[in-house]
Amino acid sequence: MAKILITSGPTRQYIDPVRFLSNASSGRMGAALASAALEAGHDVTIISGPVEIAYPSQAVVKKVVTTEEMLQAAQDYFPSCDGVIGVAAPCDYRPSEVFPHKISKTGQKWHLSLEETPDIIATLGSTKRPRQWVVGFALETEDPRLRALRKMITKKCDLLVLNGPTAIDSLENQVEILHPSGKTLAIFQGNKMELGKKIFRMIEQNILESPDFV
Repeated sequence: MAKILITSGPTRQYIDPVRFLSNASSGRMGAALASAALEAGHDVTIISGPVEIAYPSQAVVKKVVTTEEMLQAAQDYFPSCDGVIGVAAPCDYRPSEVFPHKISKTGQKWHLSLEETPDIIATLGSTKRPRQWVVGFALETEDPRLRALRKMITKKCDLLVLNGPTAIDSLENQVEILHPSGKTLAIFQGNKMELGKKIFRMIEQNILESPDFV
């Protein structure tokens, strides 16, 4: 039995008390993978941004809002886990300045300055112990496979699941599972609950059950 950490859903980066940057990630893929891992007999902890879906009741769920909060929670939980599945879609950028009051219209153009947020999976990948594993997700719109393979290397992922923008807030998805060698292990398409089972089975075959995994 493995202790598995799953990051799921979006994060929010506030501009002022009522406005924020985010995306339409629903958390459905994270919930599907959590269900598959629980059915296989593993312990699951989910770190989730704001979502409307319900996660499996058997999982421990830690709720966060910002990318920084998700990173901190992941760093707190990851050392006691065997591996992490990074399904979340955290904001890559945050406002350089967060205004303490609601910004009012002035009739003038307003420029928003942004800076990058920390990369959660890259941070965890850089600190993993021997036999501790990281599975990442990548959503790309241009040169998807090339960009995904580059991410897998730089983030030190043991597997990477590539999907496209149609995955966001959808009941269905198509994914390509990539190995660090550059090989495509599988391509799956269908509803996310079924995909969760298929993706987790690939994680079992290539990591949890693999005698070659170090």
